[in-house]
Amino acid sequence: MRQGSSTGSRTMVQRHGIAKDLTVCGLFTALTAVGAFIKIVIPVGADTMNFTLQWFFVLLAGLLLGSRRAFLSVSTYLLIGLMGIPVFARGGGPSYLIRPTFGFLLGFALAAYVMGKLVEWMHAVKPGACLFSATVGYVIYYGMGILYFYFITHFVAVTPDTVGWGAIFAVYCLPTMIPDYILCILAVTVAGRLRPSMGRLME
Repeated sequence: MRQGSSTGSRTMVQRHGIAKDLTVCGLFTALTAVGAFIKIVIPVGADTMNFTLQWFFVLLAGLLLGSRRAFLSVSTYLLIGLMGIPVFARGGGPSYLIRPTFGFLLGFALAAYVMGKLVEWMHAVKPGACLFSATVGYVIYYGMGILYFYFITHFVAVTPDTVGWGAIFAVYCLPTMIPDYILCILAVTVAGRLRPSMGRLME
């Protein structure tokens, strides 16, 4: 009887943990999706770029949820968009995979995981440590965006006017880099305020 009771208790705890994971990750998935529609359109030559609040919610996920939950929340957002639900700044669907700028969205997932892992390793609660984690995530986010953009435009959708590294950085990164780093600082401040509440929610 004791063994059965113990097994039942463990099962209940596991189910409770899964339910909490789904709730917390679902919340941040939804917030990231909402952030895609809070945007400023920036013209870049014949094209446009969008400065959105997606990155802000990705930052909060990385700083508050830990690596596993942060990665799960952002990956779920990406999967929902690739399935065709219009949660990206320009819609959704599998065709997004060959958009040169999709690398920035992939960068969200990797950045969220790394930020969460750094917070776990450093037990980061002080603003300086959290800002360091956010800065590393910021570099990963833009680095992934640049690499993916170069790969798609040079090996998948090659055109006569294919741009190089410098042009990718100047046209598709530079206009949003300062605002996005301001979001890093803001997210660190907000995460500090939310951490006690999120800690109780995830217990």
